[in-house]
Amino acid sequence: MMQQRRPSAAFNRANVNIETRERPGTIIVDTHRRYLYFVENGGRATRYGVGVGKEGFGWSGQMKVGRKAEWPDWIPPKEMVIRERRKGHILPARMAGGPKNPLGARALYLYRGGRDSLFRIHGTNQPWTIGQRLSSGCIRMMNEDVAHLYNRVPNGTKVVVIGPEGQGGRGVYRETGVSAPGLLTSIFGN
Repeated sequence: MMQQRRPSAAFNRANVNIETRERPGTIIVDTHRRYLYFVENGGRATRYGVGVGKEGFGWSGQMKVGRKAEWPDWIPPKEMVIRERRKGHILPARMAGGPKNPLGARALYLYRGGRDSLFRIHGTNQPWTIGQRLSSGCIRMMNEDVAHLYNRVPNGTKVVVIGPEGQGGRGVYRETGVSAPGLLTSIFGN
């Protein structure tokens, strides 16, 4: 089996210190920096690298996780089918979940006003795209990272998306450094 290319180490999962008014359990996506933060207690967050919408497909705003799925089926939106057909690519009407599926191992379906926005936070079978602007507006994560996040996030979770030019991001958060869990314990004991 061929080893897949990996993104830059800068996009590896990390525990970071964060200043934010958002409550623990909130997801913050900074599409400009290409990071997703899962806010935790005590001024901490788990930071994940993400791939985001290409030029013209960036967006910002608040949504909620309305549905979750493991190894989800992929049904390309009508607009994408039309857009890709113009380029000479024929997309399937539906693709069963699995390792070759573009939604990857897990998907968090983002809802606004109780309706599916058609935007997702999902895994990818193309990990080298993490840190890049290539998607049609969805937030891509490495499969192991989206599975990690999926297990921590219930339906109803608030998602704050900061746009590619920083729109919607003023004062949402400030990362203050990488935290070293267990460092004090290793020095001073329990």
